[in-house]
Amino acid sequence: MSNLVYWSITVAVAGFLFGFDTAVISGADALIQTQWNTSPFFHGAFIMSSALWGTVIGALFAKWPCDGLGRKTTLIIIGLLYLVSALGSALAPDPYSFSFFRFIGGLGVGASSIAVPAYISEIAPAKHRGRLVALYQFQLVLGILVAFFSNYLISGNTDHDWRWMLAVEVLPAAVFVLLVLKVPESPRWLVLFKQNNQKALAILEKLGEANPQKVIKNILSDGQDATQKSIWQNTFRWPIVLAFLIAFFNQLSGINFIIYFAPRVFALAGLDADSALLSSAGIGLVNLLFTMLGVYLIDKLGRKTLMYIGSVGYITSLLIVAWAFNTDSSGMVVVLAVFAFIASHAIGQGAVIWVFIAEIFPNSVRSAGQAIGCGTHWVFAALITLVMPAALQAFKVDQIFFFFAFMMVLQLLFVRYWMPETKGQSLENIADKVMAEHQTNEQQEVKA
Repeated sequence: MSNLVYWSITVAVAGFLFGFDTAVISGADALIQTQWNTSPFFHGAFIMSSALWGTVIGALFAKWPCDGLGRKTTLIIIGLLYLVSALGSALAPDPYSFSFFRFIGGLGVGASSIAVPAYISEIAPAKHRGRLVALYQFQLVLGILVAFFSNYLISGNTDHDWRWMLAVEVLPAAVFVLLVLKVPESPRWLVLFKQNNQKALAILEKLGEANPQKVIKNILSDGQDATQKSIWQNTFRWPIVLAFLIAFFNQLSGINFIIYFAPRVFALAGLDADSALLSSAGIGLVNLLFTMLGVYLIDKLGRKTLMYIGSVGYITSLLIVAWAFNTDSSGMVVVLAVFAFIASHAIGQGAVIWVFIAEIFPNSVRSAGQAIGCGTHWVFAALITLVMPAALQAFKVDQIFFFFAFMMVLQLLFVRYWMPETKGQSLENIADKVMAEHQTNEQQEVKA
């Protein structure tokens, strides 16, 4: 058990880098636009969303290194991408090179959203899998919190504060690369893609698996001819739909809009610059605390229950923010409602998404299925970040939040009628259950 926890925490540090890289740009946002005098469109399309377009590509194509080179090698590459991105963007002489290095970091973020949940889900037993995979989300929000506080502490010290904000990431990226060198390969990858059952058996024994031979037998029965299987077979249509929808709704909640543009939202609510930055740091703290609660509850209450809680919290808090902007209410009403929104995200979608997407696909196509789900997540994240600077000029703020609230009503319906519960089941059993549900849906379609 000690090896399991240590290796899971080590690999999940990629989530810290993910969160830090995502949030650190919020402090540099306005400073960079002022220094380089970029237009709202250029700023949104290149400065703010270049990392997210890298994330899209990283997520969509991570299947190939994950399956071809292995989960561990892919994680090492991810760490190097973060390192190069942090150093390059901090030293960038112009907005074009800055956008390029942010794009490199985005590749790391996208690939990590595939490799880390895949790796942890493949080494974790069913009863602990939810909270261990959710360590990735915990590290992610810890990275966001550290980025917000780091930005607050660095702000106002030099004429190039934003460069120091971005350079801070070099240290944790280097530490991650050194740590991940010592973790073993995923036993499921070894069995399915390298046919190295003996090495997989040794790793399973180190993980404390009670019956490693049975685990290997189950892996083989679930993943025959793994290298020959394509995710685009009709057999896998239902898990693809589930992965697409949970990722789609994650971003249509407005979470990345809040994370990326929190200081601007609070400024529009009437807060001064220092209060807006400090309130943004408060977002990181609330996110961390409620993610810890979500990690604790995910294997107790289940994925679906947490999604119910999060959906209701989303709808309530988003409507309060929309009402506050519509009626010109106190800025603190907006701050508190945004905090409630972040809490709802952390305990619901934030805790569940990476776990759920990593669970619902069979071993043979897990990384390919994750690429579809995570790619969907990052495509919509990039689109929202791209259009938001212009949307804030074209629409009233309350209209934007009313739209996000409506989308969360649709998410609630998705959870109620389509989302399966995966708590406490082996990966192989979950795959069988989802495939059986696909067959039931097909039979109903034929009858209709």
